Amino acid sequence: MGWLITKYLVTAAIVVAASELAKRSDKLGALIVALPLVSILAMVWLYVEQQPTEKIANHAWYTFWYVVPTLPMFLLFPWLLHRLSF
Repeated sequence: MGWLITKYLVTAAIVVAASELAKRSDKLGALIVALPLVSILAMVWLYVEQQPTEKIANHAWYTFWYVVPTLPMFLLFPWLLHRLSF
């Protein structure tokens, strides 16, 4: 149970730090969140928990293919915000 809480705290701290950094600097915040932090964390947690390397490799492979279709959203989202006046 302690390990699960540690994972939550470390992961949450990184996400909060990235969002706080984004408040101060748009460019630096975007750079930090563009890094595959969640994927790297997931793979680190899998490795620490001694999961098979094939499972970690599969995670990386499928993550790549799930990211590709979401990329246009990063171009569409700013346009929608401006267009819809949110």
